[in-house]
Amino acid sequence: MIDFSQLDKIIHEKGRLSIMTLLASRAAPWSFQDLKSQLDMSDGNLITHLRSLDNASYISSEKNTGDGRPQTNYSLSKEGKTAFKQYLSVLEQILDLGR
Repeated sequence: MIDFSQLDKIIHEKGRLSIMTLLASRAAPWSFQDLKSQLDMSDGNLITHLRSLDNASYISSEKNTGDGRPQTNYSLSKEGKTAFKQYLSVLEQILDLGR
């Protein structure tokens, strides 16, 4: 039987799962504006989810203050990649059980 308590509660929330999925989908970092646009989230909502993921050490951020307006880019940390793989593994077990 599957131990559902293994589902990471930080990742499992819809907004954070969406962010983790996008960050895992490519090697290059995502800018705040690109995440916001892709996920159709408000600034405050996105910041709140990013803060939760950052507090769990699942993401890393880098501020670029080059030309014009400062921009923050986000990517999965090593811990975030591991946590996301474990999360997907539990989901795969759930899917297999349901088939």
